[in-house]
Amino acid sequence: MEKKMQGGMRITGTGSALPDRKVMNAELAAVVETSDEWIRERTGIGQRHISTGETVVSLAVKAALAALEQAQKTAAEVDLILLATCSPEALLPCSACQVQAQLGAVNALAFDLNAACSGFLFALATANAYLQTGTYRNALVIGSEVLSKLIDWTDRTTCILFGDGAGAVFLESGGSGLLGSALHSDGGKGQVLACRERSLQNLYYQEEAMEACHVQMNGQEVYRFATRQVPVCIGEAVEAAGLSVDDIDLFVLHQANVRIIDAVAKRLGVDRSKFPTNLERVGNMSSASIPVLLDELNRAGRLHRGDRVVLAGFGAGLTYGACVLAWC
Repeated sequence: MEKKMQGGMRITGTGSALPDRKVMNAELAAVVETSDEWIRERTGIGQRHISTGETVVSLAVKAALAALEQAQKTAAEVDLILLATCSPEALLPCSACQVQAQLGAVNALAFDLNAACSGFLFALATANAYLQTGTYRNALVIGSEVLSKLIDWTDRTTCILFGDGAGAVFLESGGSGLLGSALHSDGGKGQVLACRERSLQNLYYQEEAMEACHVQMNGQEVYRFATRQVPVCIGEAVEAAGLSVDDIDLFVLHQANVRIIDAVAKRLGVDRSKFPTNLERVGNMSSASIPVLLDELNRAGRLHRGDRVVLAGFGAGLTYGACVLAWC
């Protein structure tokens, strides 16, 4: 559903965090049948950061603190914490509540949201809705993932793609903020990108124990889905904002595969230079991809007041979405 936004919000702080350990393509070539050339040619990825103890919560806290520092806010001033993740260490309590505790954000409502790689966009739209109604004055929106624990490291079709990390933005009421959005779900295609569910084991029913939960993906189907639906979704969001694609200064896409980004730019008829990337350095970080890249662009001075920026992504579910924001 496409939606024209009423009311305003602004991003006043961004932050990101990556594990210290970098894993180069050559290291993976020693584990599975692949090569640096093969990975770069098919994905555009050269390295990724992999946890050696960092967690969804610890990375989220680090990214959140950076966003709060830039926004010149204390944790006690935070009204709402939304954490997008599909790789939490614990089911209970939710990761957002653990982040709240570690930050000392004693006045904040906190909960998790799972829409896989689209999670940050869905969380951003949710936070914006809270701010529009006046329920809250501000929000920390975080995407944090430690996907490395969900990867089959003997499967070269997935282990080469993913990295760990977290990104955060601090939103405040006021400003021109989100101009339009389009968010979608297609559960009928859910098994194209999935992680095996848990078996049912209780006092009254015993399913056969399942193998370890690993991400499984039909890469060709995901590619076809993304290159077809993401340009359409971006068009819907831009139209809802009352703009055209020519009015957009930057397109910050989910960093899944450079070929997908190239194809989206071509289908939209937009110069590829408007599509910044960082996947060559960090790989696919699921819900963290967009906020980490946004933080990098912000801190590099590539985002200017008044810039119109599209954020767009897709992921398991299948889920996909786009939003248009005016940088304040």
